[in-house]
Amino acid sequence: MLKLSRPVGGTPQKTIAVKPRSDNPQRGLLNFCGITYPCALGRSGITANKQEGDGATPIGTFEFLDVYYRDDRGGRPETYLPTQAITSIDGWCDDVTKDEYNRPVELPYSGSHEKMWREDRLYDIVVVLNQNLFPALKGAGSAIFFHIAREGFLPTEGCVAVYPDVMRHILKQLKAGDVMQISSY
Repeated sequence: MLKLSRPVGGTPQKTIAVKPRSDNPQRGLLNFCGITYPCALGRSGITANKQEGDGATPIGTFEFLDVYYRDDRGGRPETYLPTQAITSIDGWCDDVTKDEYNRPVELPYSGSHEKMWREDRLYDIVVVLNQNLFPALKGAGSAIFFHIAREGFLPTEGCVAVYPDVMRHILKQLKAGDVMQISSY
């Protein structure tokens, strides 16, 4: 089963800044080390009041925690962050009635959950953002990740997504304590 690291806190060395495009709130611009990349955002754009199932990407500053990856699809990404391979029994609870809400779970699981081992490429590399984790407030949003984008940057369910080559480039430079700052401007 996937493990979840606790945040390091303190002053981040690197910040990834994300904001929506003015012409399409489901698409964004991600700036890292002076380079701007396109990214996908939630189907409902961004929000300052994240709620479970709203399809919005939350505004805020979120520490990068763990990197999960499909070992059979490109292998372990180079990064200083903790990494773990995804298996077919890995899930993530999004059921507000369960104590495991917004936590990794082992499949099969009786509550509502996401499968981390996906047939599409979205979770070939997925980075957990410290959004509503410590503590996890039921209903305040779950499974907010930085992951691989669909072709054409189609919207996410509330995450931030980039193409695989961009993800691998960024991960090479991230360390514990670095953050993603999502803003509305």
